[in-house]
Amino acid sequence: MKLTIVFAGLLGVFLTPALAFTDISIGGNSNSGITGQQSVSVNSEHNVANVDNNNGWDSWNTLWDYNTNFAATRLFGKKKCVVHRMNRDVMPSLQTLDALVKEKKLQGNGPGGPPPKGLMYSINPEEVKDLSKLGKPIASLCRGIPTYMAEEIEGASLFFSSEKCFSADIIWILNISFCEETVEN
Repeated sequence: MKLTIVFAGLLGVFLTPALAFTDISIGGNSNSGITGQQSVSVNSEHNVANVDNNNGWDSWNTLWDYNTNFAATRLFGKKKCVVHRMNRDVMPSLQTLDALVKEKKLQGNGPGGPPPKGLMYSINPEEVKDLSKLGKPIASLCRGIPTYMAEEIEGASLFFSSEKCFSADIIWILNISFCEETVEN
């Protein structure tokens, strides 16, 4: 009897996080327009979404923390982490993202409908010293590498040169650009 209770308890401990976690992978091929491979994971228990983009030197990882309203992107080739406030008017809710993942609407040609919305951010050159104020998930993602805050810029396409920007597009949901330097046209 005691063994059964212990086994059931351990099963619950290990199974609960697995049930709260939803994942989908998108592989790039010549017909899809996606290079590399992208996977989207939603953890409803912790209110976070994670996107991994595996594409050689251009690989990156993005974490959206719906508890703190911060998002962070770790740019592996640039060896830096960029943190910004989430724009809830443009970024999907965790429930919407979770539904898209569970319904597998991020595979193949995507969910259809209008093209993805775009966000552009200007990276502040001053390094963040205290990661703890950004929340544990983001502090863990960015620990050990230079981390910078970024501010959203509306209508930025007129003021930024794409040569100084890095793109982190989230499948068919959102196009995000991080820019380091302004260039007047």
